[in-house]
Amino acid sequence: MNQPAQPGLLSIVIPNWNGIRFLAVCFASLKAQTYPHIEVIVVDNASSDGSQALIESDYPWVTLIALPENRGFTGACNAGMAQARGEFICLLNNDTEVEPSWAGAVVDAFARHPGVGSVASKMLLFDKRTHLHTAGDFFTVDGRAGNRGVWQEDVGQFDEEAYVFSACGGSSTYRRAMLDEIGLLDDDFFFLMEDVDLGWRAQLAGWRCLYTPYAVVYHHLSATGGGVTASYYDGRNTLILLAKNYPSELWRKYRGPILRRQWKMAREALGAWRGEAARARLRGMLAGLLALPGQMGKRRVIQKNRRISLATLEAVLTHSDAESAPKAT
Repeated sequence: MNQPAQPGLLSIVIPNWNGIRFLAVCFASLKAQTYPHIEVIVVDNASSDGSQALIESDYPWVTLIALPENRGFTGACNAGMAQARGEFICLLNNDTEVEPSWAGAVVDAFARHPGVGSVASKMLLFDKRTHLHTAGDFFTVDGRAGNRGVWQEDVGQFDEEAYVFSACGGSSTYRRAMLDEIGLLDDDFFFLMEDVDLGWRAQLAGWRCLYTPYAVVYHHLSATGGGVTASYYDGRNTLILLAKNYPSELWRKYRGPILRRQWKMAREALGAWRGEAARARLRGMLAGLLALPGQMGKRRVIQKNRRISLATLEAVLTHSDAESAPKAT
């Protein structure tokens, strides 16, 4: 990253593409933070809706990075992280609203857990604030990433801190020291699963992810993405993710469940081939297969630098969609 780290500073990087309708609420919530040491960086993916002009005229305290073309979620986030000055760097969706205590809770979690490389917030649905989007993410041995508690009513079942697999990219905060070691988002992903890929690299390098219920975010789920685009990149990026990160020893143990899951997804898409999303998923899976040879160099580096034992890694993965997680101590 280009800037020296400032201790205690939280850099908030917000990727934006034609999201002008969300910015006022997001910025107002950041302006209301009780933790004073923050900087806000918006990276705009060549929006055509007036987002850049609005930021320049109404929000002089926001740093704007205007990209000449749409570089996707990964490209925008990486451009922002490269300019961030904070000891901690957060990726925050433009369609979110954060509680006033959110930034302070995130920084406090890092302070109390020096071995933690990333922090996951409690994300609730923007329009249904009694229900969860995610309480940190999990990853199953058969190759599925998921949100803990998604769609569930929030009745206190996720009110304790816990170690989870990774943090959802809609509100994920990283220790700069970890990013310096494992790198930023992989631009090959462009959109979707890039946060899980970073979570894999962090876990393999021995960095834990902490979910804290004290950092609360409200999210317009899939407000600026989804549908055909999400289906394509989900099919494609899942295969790239597994090719890069899944250790050979665990692959030999779980290749049956992994292949069965991929075949099930392909079969379901074939059965619904008249739908645009199903056809997009099939195109994505084909693109993922064609991309696998190009991922082998990355795989060699990642696996060579692995510091976590296979037993510890296997304990982090879940064997079903039970979404359990060990309590943080």
